[in-house]
Amino acid sequence: MPIILDNVSHIYGEDTAMAVRALDKISLVIPDGQFIGLIGHTGSGKSTLVQHLNGLMKATSGAVYFNGEDIDSEGFDKKKLRSKVGLVFQYPEHQLFETDVFSDVCFGPKNLGLSKKEIELRAYAALKLVGMEDDYFYQSPFELSGGQKRRVAIAGVLAMKPEVLILDEPTAGLDPKGRDEILDQIAKLKRETGITVILVSHSMDDVAKYVDRIIVMNKGRVMYDDEPREVFRQYQELEAIGLAAPQVTYIMKELRDHGFDVSDDVTTIEEAKQEIIAYFKER
Repeated sequence: MPIILDNVSHIYGEDTAMAVRALDKISLVIPDGQFIGLIGHTGSGKSTLVQHLNGLMKATSGAVYFNGEDIDSEGFDKKKLRSKVGLVFQYPEHQLFETDVFSDVCFGPKNLGLSKKEIELRAYAALKLVGMEDDYFYQSPFELSGGQKRRVAIAGVLAMKPEVLILDEPTAGLDPKGRDEILDQIAKLKRETGITVILVSHSMDDVAKYVDRIIVMNKGRVMYDDEPREVFRQYQELEAIGLAAPQVTYIMKELRDHGFDVSDDVTTIEEAKQEIIAYFKER
């Protein structure tokens, strides 16, 4: 079932002189199985928005629905919601605390009241989904690389078997190799499980490569909501709010401006490669 946001607003410090409207009448439908990129400059409302999706924050006005139920209605089970809508915060490895990797991933399922066998089966499956080898299971999480810690933190959420996985800047602070490994693993997970993924990111190149749909936030509102190609066609408007198109889009625009008959309507390196190959084959 989809997540539906109906006219959701959120005001920090409501009824005070310091009131800040972080979300302003947001209406969205997030269907099952979609890979969504959520982008916007710092302060645009991205993180506030995703924390409404699993009930960590309550809307000042409007409503959020999960499986057709208002998550702020009386009697709604938010603990169950958070097992279904998993949120991985920026720098999630700061939340690792158990003595070994396997125990850390078991922590979430333990809170669901599952049997020991089910807890361990979920932890094992989650670690495999993020590409962790058995050799690391009983190492201290603090001895791992940054990318490995990030995988363990994501596995801890996956062990809860969520229907929706929200990743808030999952590659922050990682080197390019670590960043690619994490995002490739998330894309593989999406293909294999069909889970809904919401990727919050500042990297236009990463978003363009992986997602089906982009939601652009600006000043607490949805500025664009469309497939990547359509969103990045508005690169000048994106630049005006501190964003941009992927680097390869600008390269193709430069080639076209210099007389090469190639499309500048590309967003990934693979698309650019195919376009350039086709151009030279015609000659």
